[in-house]
Parts: sequence; structure tokens; C-alpha cells
Amino acid sequence: MGIPNVKRFQITSPDGKDTATMMAVVPKGTDLNSYLKEASTRFDWKSWNEQKASMNKVRVGQQKQKKAK
Repeated sequence: MGIPNVKRFQITSPDGKDTATMMAVVPKGTDLNSYLKEASTRFDWKSWNEQKASMNKVRVGQQKQKKAK
């Protein structure tokens, strides 16, 4: 069961290289542009890049398991 009124927003890093999807419930009357700008500066872009790098590691071939006697 999902949370009602949750909206997805695409934020970009301050250097403009990366994008991330953020989900938030924003109250009525909020200035979305200033909210997204502030959220983009608070976002931890360093750990985001580290997480993306660790997910892209490709395993080449499988190793044979040795039986213990």
C-alpha cells in the first residue's frame, strides 16, 4: 500500500553531471523550484556516486568451488 500524495521529482547535482529521483510529499502553497534547489544542495551526491559505481560492477565468469575433503 503506497503513501497518498507522494510525488516524484528529478533533481540534478550542482555540477550538472548526475540526476537522482526524489520522492516527497510537498504541502500546498510551497514554491517547488526553491524546494528542489535546496533539496539538491542537501542531497549526498558523493555517496550517490559511490553507490552507482558499486552497482555497475560486472562479474566476469564464474569461479569453480573447491570441495573440502
